[in-house]
Amino acid sequence: MMWLCAGLKPSYKTIANFRKDNSKALKQVFREFTLLCKELDLITGELAAVDGAFLRANASKNQLILKKSVVQDLKEINERIDTYLAKMEFADSEDKNDKALAPLPTNDLQKMKERKAKQDRDLALLEEMGLTQYNRTDPDAKLMRKPAHNLMAYNAQIVVDSTFKFIVTTEVSSDNNDNGKLHKMATLTKKITKNDKMTMIADAGYYSAKEIDKCQKDGIDVVVAIPNKEKQQEGRGYYLYSDFIYDKQSDSFTCPNQQILTKSNSIITKDNGTKGYIYRAGSKTCKACLLRDKCIPKTTAYKKVSRSEYADTVTQYKEKMKTSTSKELIKKRGSMVEHPFGTIKRQLGWDHFLVRGIEKVSGENALIMFSYNFRRLLNLIGIALFRKLIIALKEGNIEEIKAQIAAYIFLFLSIWSYYIENIDFYGSRREKLLAMDLKYRF
Repeated sequence: MMWLCAGLKPSYKTIANFRKDNSKALKQVFREFTLLCKELDLITGELAAVDGAFLRANASKNQLILKKSVVQDLKEINERIDTYLAKMEFADSEDKNDKALAPLPTNDLQKMKERKAKQDRDLALLEEMGLTQYNRTDPDAKLMRKPAHNLMAYNAQIVVDSTFKFIVTTEVSSDNNDNGKLHKMATLTKKITKNDKMTMIADAGYYSAKEIDKCQKDGIDVVVAIPNKEKQQEGRGYYLYSDFIYDKQSDSFTCPNQQILTKSNSIITKDNGTKGYIYRAGSKTCKACLLRDKCIPKTTAYKKVSRSEYADTVTQYKEKMKTSTSKELIKKRGSMVEHPFGTIKRQLGWDHFLVRGIEKVSGENALIMFSYNFRRLLNLIGIALFRKLIIALKEGNIEEIKAQIAAYIFLFLSIWSYYIENIDFYGSRREKLLAMDLKYRF
């Protein structure tokens, strides 16, 4: 083939353009390969875990317009211009022959006005688009924050099946958190696996009463770690939300001093659209309360608490999470879903996207996840059996190869289990470490 092509070979540009121009096809390849793994019974959908990671975008932070920074810069520039003009006015009022006064640089004011004009244009652009940030290189990329640093990135989501740790579904978004992703990722997984008894596990970043309620209504069992939102308040010495007891019959709260907080006409709406109903005590009651200092600040007239429209769902869910089964599933989550991102970044070397725009990035993300699944299948069944699988698919005779694959995996796992059980007798220290790694992976 190389001789027939006279030594021609694809350049980096050819490969880059292929990845850039075929995002839809790449997503379809990932889906088709996932369905193949399901047909081979390598994906069951009985237990799955979801996780997300920030993968760096092909965009510079120098091209980022951040509304908060623009407003702050404008404030500083206006102050500097006012100061400069005040100095000029003072200089003009003094005797022009006074040599003690140093002349002000004439180009400073022009530079400040040019910078102010640029910031005004940036602010107008953000307000016109209704955005708080915008990157000129890749408008779909967003500034995402990590404990160590901030980066222009996309939020890559994956769902991993527990059977052989294959990635079932994946998605890319510009959201800098996982809070609203649970229901969508669970629904996509259920659609592919077609398993009505699926259980989805997630960490505390996915905890949302609204998302859990939507999953329950769609018959999807979810186990999501509950974050401790009262930690900050506990450190300040105030009573916690859990110290106020709700009575469903009277639709009211009772405070630690046995006073009643009744429902008001006020309603708050969170960013995700969740409504919260306000319950409050009387200002006279709170003013005379002996426990006031542990309840509200001195400048606050009365105590008020909110109750979410999904409060009943949360109450039932918290009881579910107290069971030993739920606690064990949460412990199992890390070994299921966290290692794929480590493999993708370290072994495959894919720690950032090379294309721009969320549509093209979605295609490249599908290629990344397909590469992970493809390598995992080869590691699991070997190249020889994989070749037989391709021939069987071409001839439409997949049932026979399914039996061979199942027998091969059963034999592999049996030998591996025996090896693990007898590693102390047979293995060296290096082999013991390798066995522990295999146990972690499988």
